[in-house]
Amino acid sequence: MRMTPAPRDPKLPPIRINLMSDTQTRPTPAMREAMMRADVGDEQIGDDPSTNRLCERVASLLGKQAAVFMPSGTMCNIAATLVHCRPGDEILAHPSAHVLTREGGAHAALGGFQITPLPGDDGIFSPDTLRAAIVPPNRYSAQQRVVTVEQTANIGGGTVWKKSGLDEVVSIAKKNKLITHMDGARLMNAVVASGVSARDMSEGWDSGWIDFSKGLGAPIGAVIAGSEDFIDEVWRWKQRLGGAMRQSGINAAACLYALDHHVNRLADDHANARVLARGLGQIPGLEVNQPQTNLVFFDPTKSGIETKRLIAELDARGILAGALDHRIRACTHLDVTVAMIEETITAVREIVSRA
Repeated sequence: MRMTPAPRDPKLPPIRINLMSDTQTRPTPAMREAMMRADVGDEQIGDDPSTNRLCERVASLLGKQAAVFMPSGTMCNIAATLVHCRPGDEILAHPSAHVLTREGGAHAALGGFQITPLPGDDGIFSPDTLRAAIVPPNRYSAQQRVVTVEQTANIGGGTVWKKSGLDEVVSIAKKNKLITHMDGARLMNAVVASGVSARDMSEGWDSGWIDFSKGLGAPIGAVIAGSEDFIDEVWRWKQRLGGAMRQSGINAAACLYALDHHVNRLADDHANARVLARGLGQIPGLEVNQPQTNLVFFDPTKSGIETKRLIAELDARGILAGALDHRIRACTHLDVTVAMIEETITAVREIVSRA
């Protein structure tokens, strides 16, 4: 079994339209300029001014006491559970949550934790489902320790947890002495789509983070926030996991630039996703989920063409998209224009009509 992704066939034309993920964004010229001008120092000893400014800003943005810059959102999730839990503890999460499906079993491998899935539509479990999953402490069951949500719910279709739902999850968790953790990979997409501030969404959550390498367009990094004691322990795990850096201000400057210039423009990505969904929905046989944010999922099965074949034929035209089982995921971001959306719709229509 191949453990690393296969390289793209060099005989294929260059990728012109990249809808694979918002992780595919490239730093803009202005962001690169900000990175070159960054004030830097040794982050490991707290001497990088740009990184310090970023952490202070995100802590304030999320309404928390402190924050720390991490290389990735995955490391944020891993470090958070390693702080919150002890070996044998149980984490409650949706079956499609990143902690369960996209982190290589890290929580079991590194912490000895088990993750219990809480089913629900579109990547979101209901408060009633959470209540039903809670087990009174006993020596026969794992100690339930953490409940986590993913904002937005990626595999669920980029859906947004409503403020009321988040508040109810927090209320149930606190009544049952559970710790709450928010995976904020696309938190700012949720903020722009809902009009609810990041601070309000994070209210009551013990820990949470923002990813800067997706729709916000930075090349690397995420920032996790929580209490001062929690962040002290996250730092310990950051050191253990090899995540401590030196002149990280070069990357922190990109994140600061993103907060200043790339948050409001996420609305453009959401608008492009709606245009894409509307165009694809007019193609006979395609089943298209209506997007809430920047992720468009569609199933071509009933059109007479297999998902893998449609992906391959788009790739042959220089259009890159991703496959999740029988569905295709197209992700809009700052490198995707309206013209690219229209070209993609035309290409899918032509491929399906030939099939």
